[in-house]
Parts: sequence; structure tokens; C-alpha cells
Amino acid sequence: MNIDELENIAANCKAPMYIFDSDIVTDTVEMFRRNLNTASKADINLCYAMKANPFLVSIMNELTDRIEVCSMGEFRICRNKEITPEKLLISGVMKDRQDIYEILDCYGERCLYTAESLMQYSYFKEWCKANKKAVNVYLRLTSGNQFGMDKQTIRNIIMDQTNENYRPNISGIHYFSGTQKKSMKKIRDELTSLQEFICELEDTTGYHIDELEYGPGIPAAYFEGQDNALEQHIKEVADVINEIQPDYKITIEMGRAFAAGCGYYMTEVKDIKHSGDKNYCIVNGGMHQLNYDGQIRGMYMPHIRHIRSASVEYNETDFEESDTNKLDHNELMNTESVNNWTICGELCTGNDVLVQKIAIDDLKAGDRFVFENTGAYSMTEGMALFLSHVLPAIAIYNKKDGIKIIRKEMETYKLNM
Repeated sequence: MNIDELENIAANCKAPMYIFDSDIVTDTVEMFRRNLNTASKADINLCYAMKANPFLVSIMNELTDRIEVCSMGEFRICRNKEITPEKLLISGVMKDRQDIYEILDCYGERCLYTAESLMQYSYFKEWCKANKKAVNVYLRLTSGNQFGMDKQTIRNIIMDQTNENYRPNISGIHYFSGTQKKSMKKIRDELTSLQEFICELEDTTGYHIDELEYGPGIPAAYFEGQDNALEQHIKEVADVINEIQPDYKITIEMGRAFAAGCGYYMTEVKDIKHSGDKNYCIVNGGMHQLNYDGQIRGMYMPHIRHIRSASVEYNETDFEESDTNKLDHNELMNTESVNNWTICGELCTGNDVLVQKIAIDDLKAGDRFVFENTGAYSMTEGMALFLSHVLPAIAIYNKKDGIKIIRKEMETYKLNM
């Protein structure tokens, strides 16, 4: 969004709030698909990991080939939003019997499923036998942590396949080792290793794997000085896929890479003050609502827009000069001589620093800050219930339809009593 669009939203909407630009989401998905289809000869699909931003799931249902669902809450969102069942990949490290059966009883063989343990796999076997149906299951290969199963366990499951009609069909391998990978060498090594493992599985078991669902963990650029290299990264992924020449379909699973760039977090300056040699502004938001992967107490500078308030009213009696607050009323109303500010949130913790140092002229209470690249995780990863502050409103924006509020501001205090 350009500054005029943001100023119009600021003039008509209350802060704090999140705005997700669906035009940017569409352009990003089309960019990934275009580069993969152009650079690679393989059959490549796209999967959206909805954990990155569940508010985009209806949009991504239209844009991507698959939606990864990692919890019962996410499943219920998809059901409520009438997301195409055939597009759902039911994943997640913790799937108990009750959860698996609820989803299977609802959608059965229409969805795809992952098994991250022998126990999860046994639940699928039980259900298939009891209901005389077959479901498609992907076996998640571990990267050395709590997720997925090791290679020998996967071999054992495949070798245990029977000729029964009603059983889980092993449709593919699922692999994701982490996000924000800075080195393409890591992605290249993973794809090469996965190719070797899939070939070895066929050699030793005679079983052909039809698909690899792979999350490359392409990094999003959050801070000044970082290059936005999404397009270059996806081209390099396509090049590696061409090199390994897979005889199976590949689905590229991403969340952050799809969603980060579409998000804007708008907050309002509520107080400004001078303490010693530092200038502070306090906003009606904070680290419970704004989260950048890698940020440490505002040390790194995110991309920020400053929107000036048209008018600000002060009560003359509300401000008293002190030894530690040397700005007088006129200076507060016109702070052109004050340039460097520390932006802090509303939480009662010294860690709630959004920006350590930013140069701004004429900062006033009532001004807005818009933090960019907040479309992935930021709205859900923070400690939203701390101090019982409100949950910000959420809006979807595009140039054709303008802005639409999809979640109103919500009180949280009732959840803490």
C-alpha cells in the first residue's frame, strides 16, 4: 500500500489494527508459481501453511493447491470457512485419536493426512479398517527433532504395507526442517538428501513414492539492510529440483514467504516524554502484538511509515515540567528539534521496545506508526493475553474493494478472570 492508502485507513480506523493486503498476497503467489513453472520441468504445486496467518485461508484457498492444517482449531477454521476439503493436508506433531477420528469422520478420504509417529499411523489404520475406506497418508521424515519419524521407522511402515483394500495409502514424504534459512546450500543439501532417500526406499522396499511435500524455509526480509530475495530464492529452489530430476510430484510448502509482505500493523502514539538524554514515545500496542523473527528489544530497524495526526488536543494542566522531563508544552506540540526516539509498547516490561532509535521530526501524540511485513505470525505469536489488553481489529484490503474489517477489536479481560 502507498502512503495515501495508509493515511486514508488511519483517518477512518481505530488503532491498533492489522491490515492484510490481498493484492500483495496474490502477486506473491503468482510470482512463486511463475518462477517455478518457468524454471522447473517438474510437476510442482504450492501449499500454504495456514499457521503463518489463518486470516488469509479463504484467499489462499483460491490461490494455492493445498492448505496445511496443524491443529484442531485450524481445522475448525477451515470447516467454518468452507475451505475445499480436497485441498487440506491435515498435519501437526500432536494428533490424538479423538482429533484424527473427528476429522476422518467429517471428511474421510477427501483430505490428505500426515503421520508423525507410529501411534498416529496406527490411528489411521484403525479407522480405515473400521470404516472400510482408504485414506492418503504422508509420512513425515524427521530433521533430527521432535517432528516426524526417522528413516528406519518409515522403512518399517512401508514394508508393513499389506494388500488390504482398506488401509492408509502411503502417498508421499513430508519434510520441513525450519524457517528463515539464510543459505541456499542448506536447501540444496536437503533436496538432494531427500531425493537419495526416496530412491533408496524404492530400491529396498519396491514402493514408489508419488509425492514429496517440502518446506524450504525461504527467509523473509524484515529489517532495513536486508534484501528481499524471495524471487531469487524460489528460482534457486527450482534449479535444484531440475538438477535432481525427480520422478515424483513436488509440493512446495510455505507460510512466511507467502504472507509476511502483505501485513501492516498500525499503532498510535499515546504519550511522548523525555527521560535523561532519551526521548520515548509510548504506543497503544507492543511486543504482544508485533513480532519479527530475530528482533531483540528493537535492536533491528523494521520498515516503518510515520503518519502524522491532523490535529492533537492537549490539556494544559496535564503536563508538568520536571527534572527528568524537560520538554515544555510548546516543545511537545512542535518537536522539530527532537529527532531520535525510542518506540515502546504498552506492556509493563522493559522488554517492550519496538524500535531502539529512530529519527523523526515533529512527533506528536496521535500520530500513527505503520510497521510493514507483519503478515506472518505477528498477529498470533505474541503474548496477547498479558495485561488483558484488547486484541486489535483485523482488516483485509485491496484496491478494488477497499478495506473490510474481518475481526473487530476484542476485549481479553474476560479470559483472565
